[in-house]
Amino acid sequence: MIGIGPELTGPEAFPYMNGNRLDEDDMGKTRTALVTGGAGFLGSHVCARLLSEGCKVVCLDNLQTGRLKNIEPLLTNPLMSFVKADVRDPLPDGVYDEIWNLACPASPPQYQIDPVGTMLINVIGMKNVLDLGVACGARVFQASTSEIYGDPQVHPQTESYRGAVNTIGPRACYDEGKRAAETLCFDYHRQYGVEIKVVRIFNTYGPNMDPQDGRVVSNFIVRALEGAPLEVYGGGSQTRSFCYVDDLIEGFFRLMRSDASITGPVNIGDPGEFTVRELADIILEMTGSRSVIIDRPLPADDPLLRRPDISLAGKLLGWAPKVRLREGLKRSIPYFAAETGCAVKTNLDTLS
Repeated sequence: MIGIGPELTGPEAFPYMNGNRLDEDDMGKTRTALVTGGAGFLGSHVCARLLSEGCKVVCLDNLQTGRLKNIEPLLTNPLMSFVKADVRDPLPDGVYDEIWNLACPASPPQYQIDPVGTMLINVIGMKNVLDLGVACGARVFQASTSEIYGDPQVHPQTESYRGAVNTIGPRACYDEGKRAAETLCFDYHRQYGVEIKVVRIFNTYGPNMDPQDGRVVSNFIVRALEGAPLEVYGGGSQTRSFCYVDDLIEGFFRLMRSDASITGPVNIGDPGEFTVRELADIILEMTGSRSVIIDRPLPADDPLLRRPDISLAGKLLGWAPKVRLREGLKRSIPYFAAETGCAVKTNLDTLS
């Protein structure tokens, strides 16, 4: 394991760093949090929010898909440290009040590179996190996924829906891995009394995404900025719901700070529903791109419908997303332009 102490500067990517700080007196002591996958897209935002609350944060990531640049602005904070390690290996010794498990490649191009490794991250990695939770008495957060529902036959998807997943398909390493991780969480909760918080994440986008991660929003924005063709599959009629990262993180923290009796799983996502083709058209309009849209065959097991029912999140957590798609894209496009060195050909401030 390689440890990196505080260094570098720049809080701009993290709105939480200027938010309301939770003082030590509010909690009685400085809490310590371990964030696995903490250099990834969502993990880096969790680290930033924890620091804004005055927590000591140990960020663990093997950098398979996480990026050091995502956490560089945070490493000037003396409460923040980084450990390069793999969640499938023994986790670093320490006493943690909470463990946030966000370690896993999340897009099909990433998790299908090493499907066996993806499954083991979700099973062995989850077991290691839960074992540490038992040893420390820590509350454990598990970043699960809407892919639990597979290609759903119920729409929108509620937490009670058990899903329709192909257990032997090319996406199963992720879908079934996340299902197994949820099973471990609830078995450790019942057998060992571990406090668990399980969230099912729907499509999310925003700053700190890897421009090359293969997810639809980042793909479309980057290719539009570059003037390259945007590829849709099966005509682009599949529907998706897109949640801006700030809204998602707020949902995470409302769940994690809720009463111990609220275990989840809880859907966190934006119920606004768009076809993939609609998303492509919106991004072309907002970037001023002249890229063409080309159609490709639909990949195996690609869900045709995806939209969360967030009634439970509203009832238990008082949570609902606030940032609509166009506003979230307006915030995200400049980030991707800076990452790729491409120019935006429209004045985003004039777009509604």
